[in-house]
Amino acid sequence: MEKIIDEKQQGNTLVMNEKEGNSRKLYIESYGCQMNFSDSEIVASILTKEGFNTTQQLEEADLVLINTCSIREKAEQTVRKRLEKFNAVKRINPNMKVGVLGCMAERLKSKFLEEEKIVDMVVGPDAYKDLPNLLQEIDEGRNAVNVILSKEETYGDVAPVRLNSNGVSAFVSITRGCDNMCTFCVVPFTRGRERSRDPQSIIEEINELWERGYKEVTLLGQNVDSYLWYGGGLKKDFEKATEIQKATSVNFAGLLELAAQAQPKMRFRFSTSNPQDMTLDVIETMAKYPNICKYIHLPVQSGSNRILKEMNRLHTREEYFELIDNIRKIIPDCAISHDMITGFPTETEEDHQDTLSLMEYVKYDFGFMFAYSERPGTMAARKMEDDVPEEVKKRRLTEIINLQQKHGLLRTREHLGRTEEVLIEGSSKKSDEYWMGRNTQNTVVVFPKEHYKIGDFVNVKINDCTAATLIGEAVGYSDNN
Repeated sequence: MEKIIDEKQQGNTLVMNEKEGNSRKLYIESYGCQMNFSDSEIVASILTKEGFNTTQQLEEADLVLINTCSIREKAEQTVRKRLEKFNAVKRINPNMKVGVLGCMAERLKSKFLEEEKIVDMVVGPDAYKDLPNLLQEIDEGRNAVNVILSKEETYGDVAPVRLNSNGVSAFVSITRGCDNMCTFCVVPFTRGRERSRDPQSIIEEINELWERGYKEVTLLGQNVDSYLWYGGGLKKDFEKATEIQKATSVNFAGLLELAAQAQPKMRFRFSTSNPQDMTLDVIETMAKYPNICKYIHLPVQSGSNRILKEMNRLHTREEYFELIDNIRKIIPDCAISHDMITGFPTETEEDHQDTLSLMEYVKYDFGFMFAYSERPGTMAARKMEDDVPEEVKKRRLTEIINLQQKHGLLRTREHLGRTEEVLIEGSSKKSDEYWMGRNTQNTVVVFPKEHYKIGDFVNVKINDCTAATLIGEAVGYSDNN
């Protein structure tokens, strides 16, 4: 069989959204976390009602929006470069308007209009419902800014336009904001306080997706394990709720169960979890329902207790190990991935070795690894000197990546010889003669196309692997079709 090199998980492709009678064209790009891609679908839905259809052609757009990320400096640099491209197009099409959305808009606010003269509109993550008013402002020749953070907005009443979808899997937002003030993170400042969405609206969106042929949903939040619905309001106000509200409240484990029961043939994933908030009932619910995928993204950020304390991560290395042990005990075949930051201020070689030893203990299936990037406005930027030399950061990051590749290969090899259910998402990027999909552990699987099609659940025998990809052959449809 043809040997295929590592197949990275494919990004979602922008698809066209057309409503008859709409004459204006919207071009939108999204960067950063999955929540940004989900938010862009909300924006497209709101603008559809304002006479816009989406386009894949930048040059023909009346309105260009870029949904931004502030989690690292590199992400912001990418946005700046894209704005240079938009500026070149705007010289040819001077009537084109440009807007900046998302976390970078929230962080820089009106300053963005001064720094990037091309920008006509700046809109924070909680202000998308104000887009019709902001559009009127820029149509009348004035710049427009709305970056007010909301304590209530969840967009639960907006039906997203599925722009970033393969027609098989979709995102459903369940919470917004974050109350965990990690010292390195801008999210609490750009997305506000934690609030949860009405579970009924979530289940209705899931049911509507199933009716439209979707087979998999990822429940999204900055911290999904903090999901808590008791009738409205911020999570921090739960202690003020009535006894009836508390008795009928729904936590994340309860929401997972509602989703799994509502559509027993649909797959469910979730992201992102926080170790300090993940409870045993979530793990037990995952084990109980076969349609909840056996995969947890569990960011740890460092293996050093001292650095975890400096990061204001409210868990220790030992507590993290206990959580990992419980996951392995209750869901033996569960895949676990991580986020890791190296070179955080004051990190010593001993701290770095603690991180490597933590990775050796867990042996993650895959991970997302970064060198520390100081973010303006965060506690770390205000109070701590970025004192780890760049060459040291790079060396430590290389060691972390190399170790993860070793563990990734170890984990993929565990699948050899097994027959596993795979949901077909599209063609392999490496060969058009192969399908690409994922198993329940979120590992990419490629196999010859034969007579199968996108959206099929297929049993695939795993014959070969790389550190990131499983390679096999289909042996028939699964019972989930």
